[in-house]
Amino acid sequence: MKGRNARSIMLLGLRGVGKTVLLNEIGRNAEQESLLVSRVESPEGESLARLIFPEMRKVMRSLSGVEAAKHLAFRGLNGLRNFASAFKIGIAGVEVGMETEPGLAETGDLQYDLPDLFTLIGKAAQAAGRGWLLLVDEVQYLSEADLSALIVALHRISQDGLPILMVGAGLPQIARSAGEAKSYSERLFQFPAVGALDPVSAGQAVEKPFLEEGATIAPEALQTIVERTKGYPFFLQEWGSVIWDNSQGPEITFDDVDRSYAETLARLDEGFFKVRIDRLTKAEVQFVKTMAQLGDGPYAMADIAKAMGRSQNSLGPARASILSKGMVFSSDHGFLDFSVPLFAEFMRRHG
Repeated sequence: MKGRNARSIMLLGLRGVGKTVLLNEIGRNAEQESLLVSRVESPEGESLARLIFPEMRKVMRSLSGVEAAKHLAFRGLNGLRNFASAFKIGIAGVEVGMETEPGLAETGDLQYDLPDLFTLIGKAAQAAGRGWLLLVDEVQYLSEADLSALIVALHRISQDGLPILMVGAGLPQIARSAGEAKSYSERLFQFPAVGALDPVSAGQAVEKPFLEEGATIAPEALQTIVERTKGYPFFLQEWGSVIWDNSQGPEITFDDVDRSYAETLARLDEGFFKVRIDRLTKAEVQFVKTMAQLGDGPYAMADIAKAMGRSQNSLGPARASILSKGMVFSSDHGFLDFSVPLFAEFMRRHG
């Protein structure tokens, strides 16, 4: 990225498959390569302007200490002052030596202001021989307007060949949302899928920690774990932890694994799954319960409506709310699926 441009990346996958872990690892690797790294997580209802402002300010301040980039960085800090005023963002402290520059990042429209600021950061980074990596988690919570503005800004710096790269992570619908926001997003981003591990990798993920601790695991026990977890990292991690706590060792047997299964499910039900169902209203719980009763997804909205004895239009508000909470995603036109792996099984366990 030092003086060169690359395609940004959007990691797509369900909950608990390791997207955030990958995002953090990418950030650590980038820092080792002396890139400037910013991390933001998009919560529900927060604006991108407020999320990204402090990170842009940190980067500009860092670049202002490099003689070759000082002028551009100070212009950027000046633009950030205008930006903060336009978006009503409070600023602690006063920038030294700043003069006003009317017309720079002050429209209050993110689609116009963000590209200007990204361009200044990119030019300053280029002058300093550095690069900027922006990591954005939970991209699906960005509003349509904010996602569009971010794509426009990245498109601008891509066209100008500036050393800025974004790596985002979000639910599978992000690829479609990005395409709907700006048609050129498919050329701007790579969209690698992050999912369940294949059987060999899942087995290695379980066995390696045991071997490192001087324990072994029987082949049939390992195969049982891989098959029942379907390779999902959150399940592998939880079951492995319970097995380790409950086994006498040094060899972990099939009986050790089998005895730990019920406790593993109970832990997941009370933690990983429960925190998500608790965010739903009673009407929304009934909606997802009906989905689960139909089997495993994807689920046609027409089938959900029929099972609930409702019209599809009447279910529109509940569908929209559950989508906005990231509980489900639109897997195709007219279809929904759970964003949490194995969630349908959880709902069926609890009726």
